Amino acid sequence: MTRESESGLPIEPVYGPDALDGWDPAEKLGEPGSYPFTRGVYPTMYTGRPWTMRQYAGFGTATESNARYKQLIANGTMGLSVAFDLPTQMGHDSDAPIASGEVGKVGVAIDSVDDMRVLFDGIPLDKVSTSMTINAPAALLLLLYQLVAEEQGVGAEKLTGTIQNDVLKEYIARGTYIFPPGPSLRLIADIFKYCRAEIPKWNTISISGYHMAEAGASPAQEIAFTLADGIEYVRTAVAAGMDVDDFAPRLSFFFVSRTTILEEVAKFRAARRIWARVMKEEFGAKNPKSLMLRFHTQTAGVQLTAQQPEVNLVRVAVQGLAAVLGGTQSLHTNSFDEAIALPTDKSARLALRTQQVLAYETDVTATVDPFAGSYVVERMTDDVETAALELMRKVEDLGGAVQAIEHGFQKNEIERNAYRIAQETDSAERVVVGVNRFQLDEEEPYEPLRVDPAIEAEQAARLAKLRAERDQGAVDAALTELRKAATGTDNVLYPMKDALRARATVGEVCNALREVWGAYVPTDAF
Repeated sequence: MTRESESGLPIEPVYGPDALDGWDPAEKLGEPGSYPFTRGVYPTMYTGRPWTMRQYAGFGTATESNARYKQLIANGTMGLSVAFDLPTQMGHDSDAPIASGEVGKVGVAIDSVDDMRVLFDGIPLDKVSTSMTINAPAALLLLLYQLVAEEQGVGAEKLTGTIQNDVLKEYIARGTYIFPPGPSLRLIADIFKYCRAEIPKWNTISISGYHMAEAGASPAQEIAFTLADGIEYVRTAVAAGMDVDDFAPRLSFFFVSRTTILEEVAKFRAARRIWARVMKEEFGAKNPKSLMLRFHTQTAGVQLTAQQPEVNLVRVAVQGLAAVLGGTQSLHTNSFDEAIALPTDKSARLALRTQQVLAYETDVTATVDPFAGSYVVERMTDDVETAALELMRKVEDLGGAVQAIEHGFQKNEIERNAYRIAQETDSAERVVVGVNRFQLDEEEPYEPLRVDPAIEAEQAARLAKLRAERDQGAVDAALTELRKAATGTDNVLYPMKDALRARATVGEVCNALREVWGAYVPTDAF
């Protein structure tokens, strides 16, 4: 009996040589580390060293998150990944009325350079790689990080890490946008230019399919819409006067890894192949690094269950294995209790240990691309590639990613797929262990970690103290220069950095830009 994959593609019960009729291994595969990078972006992959184990964390105050980061480092994590609270992601200070009830809840509250200083206290920024899940205000958080590094005596040329900085997916699937698409793309181009000149080892964008997948996108939709966004960013940078090989090597991507191992492996391999061809054929990239789709992976939060949460340990292990078999460059494994609340210290440690078991107790790191030549995986790679290319063609027919967003195309496609998944789950056609099959009559009690609501008042007090102590004239002058740059064509990151150095807050800087660029208001026309 033929089953369907998550993308709605057929999975046959048996595959043989006929599955690869007319299939040219040299064209489809190549060698690991060579075009079209189906088998991985590096020749040796994990046989030389494992992927970067980058655990995503951040909650409450900067002091609390700093303690968690130090614990993760002590437990063997190789890179930090910062989660910011919703007000920070939306460019609001913790004492803004709109921030009420959300301060520190889904990430750490960062209002100024003072908070960023506390967040990385005692952590040498020339020794760690830091990823920041921040989009519309990505430039601000990167500059705050650079300012703290300067205080540590660490030059910007030594800083390594990534800002997510992918605002297009916010319009599609997540909603933490601030400015309209035009100014948002201009800001991203300014970040590309700034980092090339000032922070050359920094990954300037992490083009994200993860959040689309969390909203219900299939694997084919996830890579199609993510790569379409990537094409839009490249076009924006080229139109701003940059040579493609000046910025493309620092582009990175961010995908989900589900429990469906075979299709996930196929998805990652297809994504690398499509991106390599787009960069070579459409943009004429010459540097091999410009052709490489390097990506971070996070296990699928949307597949975690509040019912029998310990079962999530198994799900996360399977999802992590899929990411590794698919050739990820870094990985975050979710904690088993994240469907209930913030991870406890123990659950965060177990999540990291999951990666360490995969890296050091299995043999999946012993050889590059273990599934290469597999009848089923190669056929599924081709099938996912074909489905993704068809969706990308539809985006192009609408005028590109931004125009397709304005038509509601990606959002509608994802919502249709999410509805299909919900129907299958409700009918138990799609089995979710502990939810629609194999339930317990009574769930065992579990005590989750909760954020102290008092931190909202603490952050407000810190802001009041900051505003009383700083040179307000210097702040006002710096914000005036920022507005002037935003009105014209100068790179806004330089006056933005001056304002943040003068202790302007995240909300004040974003408000200055709102005055010039406006705020994005979605339409319901579709």
